[in-house]
Amino acid sequence: MHLYRWLTSVVAVPLLVYIVAAGPRWLFYTLLFAASLKGLFELLRIIAPGLPSSLKIISILVHLFFFYGLWRGLFYQAFALFCFWVIVPLAFCLFSPPALRNRAAEIVGSLALAFLYVCLPFGLLMVMDWYPRGNLWILFLLTVIFVSDTGAFYFGRFFGKRKLYPSVSPNKTWAGAFGGLLAGVISGLLFSYLFRLGGFPLQAGLLAGALSVCGQVGDLVESMLKRNAGVKDSGRILPGHGGLLDRVDGVLFAVPILYLYLSRFTP
Repeated sequence: MHLYRWLTSVVAVPLLVYIVAAGPRWLFYTLLFAASLKGLFELLRIIAPGLPSSLKIISILVHLFFFYGLWRGLFYQAFALFCFWVIVPLAFCLFSPPALRNRAAEIVGSLALAFLYVCLPFGLLMVMDWYPRGNLWILFLLTVIFVSDTGAFYFGRFFGKRKLYPSVSPNKTWAGAFGGLLAGVISGLLFSYLFRLGGFPLQAGLLAGALSVCGQVGDLVESMLKRNAGVKDSGRILPGHGGLLDRVDGVLFAVPILYLYLSRFTP
């Protein structure tokens, strides 16, 4: 499993760096759309098993129009589609058999959560790409989160004794959390220095620390959802890592922090 984890990273990381940093933007946006759609269905498999196929098709269509609206710069129209993500399933449940109608709040709540948790952060990544040097800021985010995740894994493996949150994630330790934070801050400072991003080193370090903490919380949140559902992995698309959601859970939680930073400090 550990070997598969590294082999997947060796293949996927250079490809991802190329697509984000230098690839044609349509390819990057297509990747965001595909990853968002895959993450959407992985999450729904966890929190809403047995979702009717009709609602899955509706979700795909709304998801498609949401990303198309963002791509065309129709921000208000794109976010207004969130209403349809709630209204259409509610209307669908209204005219469904009692077994489904009685689960209307649960079903629509799951769909709304999936949009806010998965689709919206991926959409914000597209918007951040339009900021000055936005592609480098996205790589900064990915670097901090992935290095933090790796640091947490190895610090926890070699130094971890005291469990961080055993009822949610039995393998995580306080040493791993500290190691992940330290690795994330160092990687953020190095990235900021090499590519001249951000302002003072303290500012870059604080941003990297905030992203790392949010990433670790996101990891715990996904563990909580999987444990509640009795699921080990969100999927099997990435050998050694599990599902796509298992790999990007931290990124999804950190995206809003970076977006707020860019909207405040970037002209």
